[in-house]
Amino acid sequence: MALFKSGNPTVSEKSFEKSLVINTGEVMTVRGTMNKFGFLFLMVMATAFYTWNAFFGGQDVMGYMLTGAFGGLIVALVIVFKQQWAAYLAPLYALLEGLFVGAVSAYYSARFAESAPYIIIQAVLLTFGTAVSMFFLYQFRVIRATETFRSVIFTATMGIAIFYLISWVLRMFGITIPFIHEGSTFGIIFSLVVVTIAALNLILDFDMIERGSEMGAPKYMEWYGAFGLLVTIVWLYLEILRLLGKLNSRD
Repeated sequence: MALFKSGNPTVSEKSFEKSLVINTGEVMTVRGTMNKFGFLFLMVMATAFYTWNAFFGGQDVMGYMLTGAFGGLIVALVIVFKQQWAAYLAPLYALLEGLFVGAVSAYYSARFAESAPYIIIQAVLLTFGTAVSMFFLYQFRVIRATETFRSVIFTATMGIAIFYLISWVLRMFGITIPFIHEGSTFGIIFSLVVVTIAALNLILDFDMIERGSEMGAPKYMEWYGAFGLLVTIVWLYLEILRLLGKLNSRD
């Protein structure tokens, strides 16, 4: 079962161990998972467009952003511990995440309206291109999800998550870690590293979905796998957007 270890904290080895024990019906398929991912992605886009239009319509979307961020986090944690509920909660997570993504995108678009008017389009295209590239690298086994690879990416991902959590707590007390947000050389290198780790998580997500299908995980794990993939895609998009913002804020 070690084959199911993923760098994505939402999709772990234990998740599949639990699911295989109680599998008594239909099984997970790659196509079914990707179809559900497509559905979740459309839901993200729907609420993202809503907050985007609200922002440029003159509304204060901070409430939407906070609701999406904290509501999405709570729903994600529930899904991680209750995979069987993924079919009901993953769509809710997608809707909440869309509120957050739409608000963040609108803020970036407004901030860089003069220096980088196409920053959102660039971020979307780079995210799409990276995801497609990672898929083909995985499909043709150019990059293999070996045990060592999984361990390194998992450790790096958790390290980044802990670092962001610490920086968020410090910011509450007025202490900021400059290179997270600034466009210095070190700040850009930091963002490039994070983008790379996020992209490599896609390899592990594809591997998890394929192996889950091969080993007959229950049908509800399609929703769980789609949810995990969505988490990575959204993270990748936000990190690419942050990187572009740094690049365009340099003197």
